[in-house]
Amino acid sequence: MSVIKVPEADSAGWSCANCNVELTMQHVELEYLDSLFNVELPACPQCGIVLIPETLALGKMNQVEHLLEDK
Repeated sequence: MSVIKVPEADSAGWSCANCNVELTMQHVELEYLDSLFNVELPACPQCGIVLIPETLALGKMNQVEHLLEDK
């Protein structure tokens, strides 16, 4: 399965509040309404918590959610 790269997602300047380490770009799985997406997003290399940038959440992710909900 291919990985979706998100140009607006950038790990620079972000760190994990729990582990106090810098986030790195990692392949993560996002699931919504029985659909699975492999996406490269900033995530903590220790605990795995993922950062979803606001621009992505309110932009493309919101559009995909509406498309899936309309099916």
